[in-house]
Amino acid sequence: MDEAGRGPLAGPVCAAAVILPAGFPPDLLADSKKLSAGRREEAMRAIYLGALAWGIGWVSAAEIDKINIHRASLLAMRRAFLEMAAGFAGTAGLSTSALTGVADGKFAPDIPVPCKALVKADALVPEVMAASILAKTARDRLMKRYSWIYPEYGYDSHKGYPTKEHYARLARYGPSPIQRMSFRWR
Repeated sequence: MDEAGRGPLAGPVCAAAVILPAGFPPDLLADSKKLSAGRREEAMRAIYLGALAWGIGWVSAAEIDKINIHRASLLAMRRAFLEMAAGFAGTAGLSTSALTGVADGKFAPDIPVPCKALVKADALVPEVMAASILAKTARDRLMKRYSWIYPEYGYDSHKGYPTKEHYARLARYGPSPIQRMSFRWR
């Protein structure tokens, strides 16, 4: 499992969980932050088509404001795992009791199977690399859609991250409906 979107000032945090089959092409995988947008899209398609199971979990900006970004990231991972586990059990007819989890970072989410946290897992563990790619592409696509609804904020270019452009738009228009009000942006 991995997440995307801890650092932005707006939008949700997204997490993904992935089970890959033996023989999945490792040359498609890397930490999502090290891949170009085009390579992430290519890898995303291969993961969706080739994974044994995958799940995406979201925690909204409003939820982040209520529980903090750390807890929100872990909750998004939990939601991603539960979605993935349901798909795995449903499509493969297999029990999830034999699964174990690996989460990128220092903390593991509360999931119904053993799970360990591993710093830099998104550069070391193929399934976490795949989760990193799915989380990043899903969140980027959502932020692009938010730019259609709130074009004045430019979410298609900065994805809610704290860039000069984002700060300038916040100064001009004030907070958007997807702003993380608990983050420092004023």
